[in-house]
Amino acid sequence: MSSATPTLADVARLAGVSTASADRVLNRRPGVRPITVERVLQAASALKYVPAAGLDWAAPTAPLRLSFLLPAGTNRYLSMLGRLAARTGEQLASRGVSCRVEYIKSFNPELLARSLLQHGRRADGIAFMAIEHPAVREAVNQLDARRVPTVTLISDLANTQRAAYVGLDNRAAGRTAGFLIARFIGADRPAKVAMIAGSLSYRAHEEREMGFLHLFSELAPGIQIVGLREGHDDEAQNYRQARMLLASHPDLAGIYNIGGGAAGIGRALKEARRERSVVFVGHGLTPDTRAMLLDGTMDAVITQDPHRSILDCVRIFENIRAGAGIFDGVSRPRSEVIFRENLPQEIG
Repeated sequence: MSSATPTLADVARLAGVSTASADRVLNRRPGVRPITVERVLQAASALKYVPAAGLDWAAPTAPLRLSFLLPAGTNRYLSMLGRLAARTGEQLASRGVSCRVEYIKSFNPELLARSLLQHGRRADGIAFMAIEHPAVREAVNQLDARRVPTVTLISDLANTQRAAYVGLDNRAAGRTAGFLIARFIGADRPAKVAMIAGSLSYRAHEEREMGFLHLFSELAPGIQIVGLREGHDDEAQNYRQARMLLASHPDLAGIYNIGGGAAGIGRALKEARRERSVVFVGHGLTPDTRAMLLDGTMDAVITQDPHRSILDCVRIFENIRAGAGIFDGVSRPRSEVIFRENLPQEIG
């Protein structure tokens, strides 16, 4: 005598999911994570709940091909982010995810726009650090019309059809930097503070500047901001900008490095023997900023977990493919303030 006909509850039990989730998968309704879809289909096939041929519609026909477009240059945090994206693709190959990383010439919006459209011909999703420019906005909207989702990473892009933004609240990050410098210097005494940005064509850098300035106008009006210089996240340019600032303002009390290239500023401070007298705050925990925290050249680094950022991008694209909520399983980005005394263990 043959065994009883398997039921939907049997499939759900074998897959380790709820009956409702199993029903959603087998009736082709969206809102289920890819890994859950796979488990339900395997269970249904094993129990012969439906003919195996009837499950072909949900079997992955191709990997989830993702592209990460990051600025080229000496920004060590972005270089680390790119290496992590490539490594994450290797680690997630069993989930059908592949990651391609390309470094685009920094601060070149036309080149970034062309690269977005080129990658859109083969990629199922593109994560990129955005530049505020009409050509980039147009490329993102064209990709959306072709059903190629984009996620902005670290720096967002206004008035576009990008799918999501993964990064910090940069205005809050700028206020945090201002608060730290004001506390280190002493908000009640007159002092001079300078800023060095990568480029204000990055919305992230513009928002950090705005938050920084607002903090001082509210809480430390006696501290004078003596100027904003752009170093294009380049160590050599940041070195020159810092040298000029130190020469023009011998009484300079603080420097806020809004972008990358912190090592150039640190070198200028050391050469001028000002590393102990100038408060230096920046972004991104990397081997060079770690070393400067340890030797006292930097006072604080505002950072976020780069590996978590990459995983969040991947999850967003998986959710889009599965028809789930875009931010299902995506953690809220959290900034950390790192001092010499709370340096986390270095991970290779």
